[in-house]
Amino acid sequence: MAAVTAAAVSLSSSSSPCANKTSAPSSSTNAVHFLSYRPRRCLGIRAQASAASADAVEAKPKKVSKKQDEGVVTNKYKPKEPYVGKCLLNTKITGDDAPGETWHMVFSHEGEIPYREGQSIGIVADGVDKNGKPHKIRLYSIASSALGDLGDSKTVSLCVKRLVYTNDQGEIVKGVCSNFLCDLKPGADVQITGPVGKEMLMPKDPNATIIMLATGTGIAPFRSFLWKMFFEKHDDYKFLCSSMVWHGSSWEFQQAVHCFTRMSVHLCCLHEYSFTSEFEKMKGKAPENFRVDYAVSREQTNAQGEKMYIQTRMAEYKEELWELLKKDNTYVYMCGLKGMEKGIDDIMVDLAAKDGIDWIEYKKQLKKGEQWNVEVY
Repeated sequence: MAAVTAAAVSLSSSSSPCANKTSAPSSSTNAVHFLSYRPRRCLGIRAQASAASADAVEAKPKKVSKKQDEGVVTNKYKPKEPYVGKCLLNTKITGDDAPGETWHMVFSHEGEIPYREGQSIGIVADGVDKNGKPHKIRLYSIASSALGDLGDSKTVSLCVKRLVYTNDQGEIVKGVCSNFLCDLKPGADVQITGPVGKEMLMPKDPNATIIMLATGTGIAPFRSFLWKMFFEKHDDYKFLCSSMVWHGSSWEFQQAVHCFTRMSVHLCCLHEYSFTSEFEKMKGKAPENFRVDYAVSREQTNAQGEKMYIQTRMAEYKEELWELLKKDNTYVYMCGLKGMEKGIDDIMVDLAAKDGIDWIEYKKQLKKGEQWNVEVY
């Protein structure tokens, strides 16, 4: 940097041949000599400055991510040239008494979409919009580990809720992409883009405490996390501690944490969400590391008689959560409806204040250190 500064000073000095534009010699011979000399001096100074700048850039330490980001692929397939996969399986995973339908679907990609746990893919629904143009892509969090549900690294899974609502005019409106996906039959083509995203990648540290918070289909990336942690074996990754999971919303919620895994699942009714059977199997495989708590809003209340939502269940363990959040190996992942973060803030503000800590500022530091990761919609 000192060399760069010195070069800048000499360039701006009136005694510099490069800066002197008014004292050209009177003879043409001398003028030729002066003009031929001046560029060489300028180029030398510029070269020095460029070399010094390059050295300064090289000297700057490169930030090393705490996440599993080595070799991560993004945007391999784009909307204009999507990958065309096949629907292999499409199953409704909510009960008949659930408010709405959610489907679990598996698509083939023959190894052409090398995604990681925590990434998303885009889907382009068949057909055209009202202007005769192809439908815009819709992003969905991937619900399978990188190996896929079949374990061969050739499939990708999604968890999709069918969007149907009544607008202000009393008309029934159906979401284009969600209904396209929920209606897919095995063997049908599906246009896929991506993979995209690095925000929700898993931490490198196998001893990390992972707290996963989800509403609705925000459960998807955490299913991919948990499959890798509990159902798979990897030479380069072994989950050594635990995770904590809460799953809720007016429909469902899930979260996971390390060093001991607790999962609180928020459902509207107890048999609403079939992934709960997978979580029970995980608990059976690692009973010391995985605990499941259910928050069933239609059937359960807390001590104050309030409906049991995700934040309600979390409040029961708030002191434990705060202690975990003070550790430098705790990672929070949040996925689901926009606004869910406020419920967490409301719980943590007073707890942090007892320790003389401003929660909002503390959360900013967690985010800067890649320990607070949010993907909401």
